Amino acid sequence: MATTCFKIWVHGLVQGVGFRYSTQAQARELDVKGYARNLNDGSVEVLAWGEEPQVNALITWLKAGGPRSARVEKVLVEPHQPTEAPSRFTTG
Repeated sequence: MATTCFKIWVHGLVQGVGFRYSTQAQARELDVKGYARNLNDGSVEVLAWGEEPQVNALITWLKAGGPRSARVEKVLVEPHQPTEAPSRFTTG
């Protein structure tokens, strides 16, 4: 299967509610590598790299609202070409 990579920006009530850690757990369950990190504007940036069906499943989970404690208002998705493949999923 082909690998794919996307950058995803999640807006809404997504900081201070365990969003990054829930995203990390979901990504690890799907064997998706990358990161979830807080941005200064209150959103979370996610890099998702892996097999296409698994990356798409993570994007679907994010669009569905992520963890119950979050309130996702908008999700932006953009293809991304990483300079090197990530080795794990972090919350940096």
